[in-house]
Amino acid sequence: TDMSFRIADVTRMMTCDVLYGMADEGLVELDAPVPQYVSGVAGLDDVTLVELCNGSSGLDSSQSVVEGMWLNTPERQWAPLELASFGLGKPLIAPGTAYKDSDVGYLLLGLALERISGLTASELIAEYVTTPLGLSNTSLPSSKAAAPGENALTGNYLNAVEGGYDCSAPVDITVLSSSTGFTDSGVVSTIDDLGRYVQASAQQALRAEGAEPDRYADGLPVGRVSWYQATGGAFQVGPLIGQYGWTPGYATAAYSDPASGLTVAVVLNSSTATAAPAAYLAWELAAIVSKVPAAEG
Repeated sequence: TDMSFRIADVTRMMTCDVLYGMADEGLVELDAPVPQYVSGVAGLDDVTLVELCNGSSGLDSSQSVVEGMWLNTPERQWAPLELASFGLGKPLIAPGTAYKDSDVGYLLLGLALERISGLTASELIAEYVTTPLGLSNTSLPSSKAAAPGENALTGNYLNAVEGGYDCSAPVDITVLSSSTGFTDSGVVSTIDDLGRYVQASAQQALRAEGAEPDRYADGLPVGRVSWYQATGGAFQVGPLIGQYGWTPGYATAAYSDPASGLTVAVVLNSSTATAAPAAYLAWELAAIVSKVPAAEG
């Protein structure tokens, strides 16, 4: 349980923790326009910081364009705006109207928070997330290519071949630059820290009691079912709040019920099938565990 790995899109929740923490301190307005703090982003005058957090900015994603470059040159160090540019060139939908998965939104949010605070994204996550929660094995590393920790879970993927994948020769991609994910998916952690984190964030434990607005209110539909929504950098799956995603070498998912505290966190050390298997595994485990009486105490 002390093996480290990259936690993929759970990083988005941490980035939003920082936004809400800074807003609660009066350092920034949630509805501040993006160009106020991020230069070089044309056409985003009507997009706000909280819409970046909620996934309602209307921005598209860079991932489909750059994932091949991540796998082929894992040591490459990316500037966040350069990485975001591959999605910024795609058509926008009207902000605030619908959920649209966008790594670009969280990259821009990280840049904005750095500009507002004068601190690095790594320092911000330490100050607003990992230090208050005592998550000693969780951090946003420097951009230099490295394993996610001294005791790293090996991350890999399979190369595609005709008719499927070459299962006999997994490609080790444990060593990677965190700049491929930055404030979208660059944080590293352990399974114990991941579970403790998502439980606290789902309960909004990093905010003062009664702080407004409620981060997880007014979710937007993700699909055609009412029980699956997105807001606050997280997905709401029935009573559960959390995130799932993939980054080269790993797929992760972590969810918690803020009312009962029931928490599930999983990691798969292959990114070949991207994120869906981790999500479905976490949901099925939660469904099984929810039917079991809580342990005494």
